[in-house]
Amino acid sequence: MGKTIRQLSEELKLSKQGINQRINSINGFRSKHTYKVKNHLEIDNQGVKMLANFDKQKLQERQPNRQAENDKDKNIDHILLKQLDVKDQQILNLQQALDQQQKLQIATFAENHRLKEHVQKLSGLLEPSSTPQQQQSNDKDDTLSNSYNASHIKDKNDKQNENKVAEYGDRQKKVSESKANNSWWHFW
Repeated sequence: MGKTIRQLSEELKLSKQGINQRINSINGFRSKHTYKVKNHLEIDNQGVKMLANFDKQKLQERQPNRQAENDKDKNIDHILLKQLDVKDQQILNLQQALDQQQKLQIATFAENHRLKEHVQKLSGLLEPSSTPQQQQSNDKDDTLSNSYNASHIKDKNDKQNENKVAEYGDRQKKVSESKANNSWWHFW
């Protein structure tokens, strides 16, 4: 003997709509496990068991899906962990390269500083190496050559000025002659 939907809803502590949803979600349930008695629908004993175990059955159906999802999540986690390891290694390599670059820069700076000091020492050695007598004779030679050059330049400038005055006089003469030659045109 079967049970009605109302009796089943009281027994399972579900609403009538909940029972109807379970019935509709199972393929072929109405044709196999329900029959009509007078004005109401009754469910046979096998159908009652199926509806009572509906949650367990859905849970079992979902279990493989959950297992597959868990496996997929584990694979994704594994892939992400591998990628993190690769990125950590890349960061470590970049950090080592940066440290090496900084050490090279410090060494280059120290070498440049050492070379500058060496150049300063060498330039200091070159200046005092000439004796005072050599410097005095060089100074005298410079003074003599400077005075000779100054007088020579003065003579040269005087000659140039005389030449310019003579050239100016010649030009003035030519201009006045050309004016005199042009004057006969006015009378003609």
